[in-house]
Amino acid sequence: MASLWDDLDNLVNSPSSFSAKTGERGTVKPKANFDAGDDAVALRKAIEGLGTKEKTLIDILTHRSSAQRQLICAAYQEATGRTLLDDLKGDTGGDFEDLLVALVTPPAAYDCHEVMRAMKGAGTKEDVLIEIFASRSNEQIAALNEVYLQETEKKLTLDLKGEVSGDFCNALLLLAEGKRDDSTTVDTEKAKEDAKTLYDAGEKKWGTDESKFVDILCHRSIPQLRQTLVEFRNISGKTLQESIEGEMSGELEELLVAIVKCVKSVPAYFAERLYESMKGCGTDELTLNRIMVSRSEIDLLDIRAEFKKLYEYSLHSAIESDCGGNDGKTLLKICGGDDES
Repeated sequence: MASLWDDLDNLVNSPSSFSAKTGERGTVKPKANFDAGDDAVALRKAIEGLGTKEKTLIDILTHRSSAQRQLICAAYQEATGRTLLDDLKGDTGGDFEDLLVALVTPPAAYDCHEVMRAMKGAGTKEDVLIEIFASRSNEQIAALNEVYLQETEKKLTLDLKGEVSGDFCNALLLLAEGKRDDSTTVDTEKAKEDAKTLYDAGEKKWGTDESKFVDILCHRSIPQLRQTLVEFRNISGKTLQESIEGEMSGELEELLVAIVKCVKSVPAYFAERLYESMKGCGTDELTLNRIMVSRSEIDLLDIRAEFKKLYEYSLHSAIESDCGGNDGKTLLKICGGDDES
């Protein structure tokens, strides 16, 4: 795995998922000749009939864009006086229910609910917070914050402060504010300066000045950080990821490594997360479902390609061998094609 993350050649000019527009590299596309009313009727019949017709639910909800699903939800409520969300919850269960609920939830609200779930109950699920805040654009984070404020009447950053602490907290809060520089221009001299600052704060000194890593990795633009990664290797002879892994530990290390991975390639980062969710005994369905749904209209085609490159078998075949039942069928529809050939 190290070789993927060590490859910095051509990094600065390669496309980034942070700037990808919905629909460009997704597997789920808007349906042509779409009629929300017809879909609402079909869903109602599937739910109200004797025994839920799961195939209808899967076929409709995985072949419409998120915007179209919201129109279906509105048409369904108008026709029945009930919400599609509540009916799906009442009529399905388990991982299948979670997937369908995710599909009918707007992306910003879905991200927000995953963050809420990560903070709820005993023990914060830091890996979920790391995944979401390291991989989302400023625009996505702003939308997430807005939903959180609407639903809780509290600021997300204030609630996060009560859940996490230390340098990890500082880094997470910076990301949760969505204030990363959006500039697309690269200042090579600044990148060299930042690379030296990072080298001096880690490799060169006894003990590590984590605050310097947090400041640079959470504030600089993605193109600027890509150049900084190149400059860091030129100065130190090793990659920034290797340096962080050697100098730090715990959640801060995980977060900063996730940021570096996403700066290099968001699709490769998610391919790795998907692999981790399915390897070994048992499946981490929450992670698998979250990534498949949240990336389905953004860059799932690229994630599939990276998965095949990394593991030499397709994401489709991994899901097929790991997930059965209706949730498996739903995930395969979201995944789209099989890249085995």
